[in-house]
Amino acid sequence: MERSAVIFGNEMPSSVQKKAARSKAKYIRKFGDDSNASYSACVVPNEYIGDILGVQNVAIGQAPAGTCEGFDTDKGIIVGNIRMGFGHYRISMAIASAANHLGYKPYWMDLNSYKQTTCTKVISAQNDLYSTGSRLSQKSRLFNKIVWEPLNYEGFRQLSYNAADQKNAELMAPVYANVPKDIPVVATHVWPAQAALHAGMKYVVNAIPDNWAMALHFAEGSIHAVQTHQVYQGYRICNGMDKNRILKPMDEDSLKCVGHFIDHELVSNIEEDCRKRIERKDSGKPMRFLLTIGGAGAQKEIFAAIINSLMPKIKANKAALYVNIGDYMNVCEDLKKMCPGMEEFTKTHFNNWTETTAFANEALDGDVEGIHLFCHENIFEAVYATNLLMRSCDVLVTKPSELAYYPVPKLFIKRIGGHEQWGAIHSAEIGDGTLECRDIPHTLQMTELFMEDKTTLRSMCENIIRNKQIGIYDGAYKVVELAMNMKEQK
Repeated sequence: MERSAVIFGNEMPSSVQKKAARSKAKYIRKFGDDSNASYSACVVPNEYIGDILGVQNVAIGQAPAGTCEGFDTDKGIIVGNIRMGFGHYRISMAIASAANHLGYKPYWMDLNSYKQTTCTKVISAQNDLYSTGSRLSQKSRLFNKIVWEPLNYEGFRQLSYNAADQKNAELMAPVYANVPKDIPVVATHVWPAQAALHAGMKYVVNAIPDNWAMALHFAEGSIHAVQTHQVYQGYRICNGMDKNRILKPMDEDSLKCVGHFIDHELVSNIEEDCRKRIERKDSGKPMRFLLTIGGAGAQKEIFAAIINSLMPKIKANKAALYVNIGDYMNVCEDLKKMCPGMEEFTKTHFNNWTETTAFANEALDGDVEGIHLFCHENIFEAVYATNLLMRSCDVLVTKPSELAYYPVPKLFIKRIGGHEQWGAIHSAEIGDGTLECRDIPHTLQMTELFMEDKTTLRSMCENIIRNKQIGIYDGAYKVVELAMNMKEQK
């Protein structure tokens, strides 16, 4: 099947098909074509989140001696992902957590980690471009207005973009060559889903992260799982994916609205964590803000403004900060320069996972004061530190990306890319987050409101508990069930 020629019954013009073919040819010239390779595939330990989430890695090509195991074709489920920012890794962790809780064996398959393959070379090149564009968009309003916002909002929305991705994904298929074809795959980025289908994997669920319907995320042949009813409607009718042309809709079996993709560890503790937030607020304990910098390392200027504005309250023990800078150690030095006096109140937690997990556990019931700065070179620890800290924080401060769907009160700072605004809109509508604060003054206004107002935090906590009762945060469980049911029904 030529997946770049017809997309859900909508035929692509010959010009689009030729452009897609040229895109693939360009990558072959640059990185080679290993379509005839037969890479070995086996299961190896994940030393970072293996114990926490019950997850093992899929090794492609060479595996460390003595570590390789076979796949469990009965209970195994592959979580296909890439590192492009932190978001797709975080969603993958949620899927792995749910799979582990439901009694399955999650296998972590990062298509951006097999450096000997054309697949990883293509993904890394596109990842570098995206990260560069993301950072430039924060530095140049003109670039953001003319290039970045239109690309993220309308460019990725078009079927023609999906056609090119489908051709490029043919170069990614070889990594699945010796993976058992009847193991279900849940992909948290479209490329692992497309590559799995090109490789003949039989049961593929495509977990879509955004709340803005974009053809970028199509992997026809998979079940597309979305988090909200609003984006379900957009995908079902392929809304705006070929300008004003009315397109043939997706068939109903290819699209499911499942709810938010959240870790079992977070969902199962919602009531208790929200109760503690309200108790801390009522008893006058320092309000805990969790500031998390994503994988592009952008927006540190906004975080510096928040830290500076809260410094008097930190000194007075009325506020406390968790700041997770991911794996961007350079941001630490930047923040120190931008926030005079910060070091006096800061305890660092750098590259010590045991210490980080111990702090997160103790903070659930203990007192916290001052500023706690977290940084981990390892990508798993850099991402998952936010998940651990989330349970004991009062307010998560984040751009409206994948974290917009998490069951914690949220203060949304300015987005990176127009598609992200719909995450904040959804969160505000279900009552577990603020509107998007598009500049620093509005961000600081909302910070003050959380601190001084009696109802803002409490109402968000009450809404989160209600949302859980109606299943809004059950998406990760449902995605796993979809994938395993595909296999059982066949």
